[in-house]
Amino acid sequence: MRSSARGSATAGIALLGLLCALPLRALPRGPERRAEYPVGTRTLAYDSVQYGVASWYGPGFLWHRTASGARFDPGQLTAAHRTLPLGTCVKVTNLRNGRSVVVKVTDRGPWVRGRLIDLSRAAAERLGFKHRGVAPVRVAVIHKPDLTSRPSRQARLTAAWERSHPGASAQ
Repeated sequence: MRSSARGSATAGIALLGLLCALPLRALPRGPERRAEYPVGTRTLAYDSVQYGVASWYGPGFLWHRTASGARFDPGQLTAAHRTLPLGTCVKVTNLRNGRSVVVKVTDRGPWVRGRLIDLSRAAAERLGFKHRGVAPVRVAVIHKPDLTSRPSRQARLTAAWERSHPGASAQ
C-alpha cells in the first residue's frame, strides 16, 4: 500500500512539473467575462453603436458645472462620454437585464480605464445597476447636435460686444 501511495505521489509531482513547464497561455482557462459582450465601436451610415462598461457618478459632483456649462443634477438623465459631442442623445441598454434609457451627454469622462460612459444616478437606477456600480452596456447614438449651424466663438463674442456697445461698429 505504501508503494502505490508513493507511486501516485510521484505521478502527481511529475504532472505538476509538466504543467509548470507549459506556457501559461496553453493552460485551459474558464470563460472570460469580457468575451460575453462585444467591445468596441461599430460605425453605421447615420449613427454609431459602442459596447463597453458603464458606471455612475453623482454624490460628489452635485451642482458642479459640467463640460457643457450646465449644473450637474443626479436626478436628471445625463451622461459623461469622452468623445461624443456635448448635447448628443444616446440610448444606453444594460446587457445584463435588457433595460434601456435615453440620456443626454453633458460632461466629459469617465476617466477610469475600461469604462465607456458615466451615467447619472437616475439613469443608473433605471438601468438597474445602481447598487452594483457598473454594468456592460450598449450605447447607440440617437441624435447628434448640429454643430455646423452654431456660430463660432469669435462670432458669438463679436455679437455680444456689438449688443453691449450699440453704434460702435458703425464707425
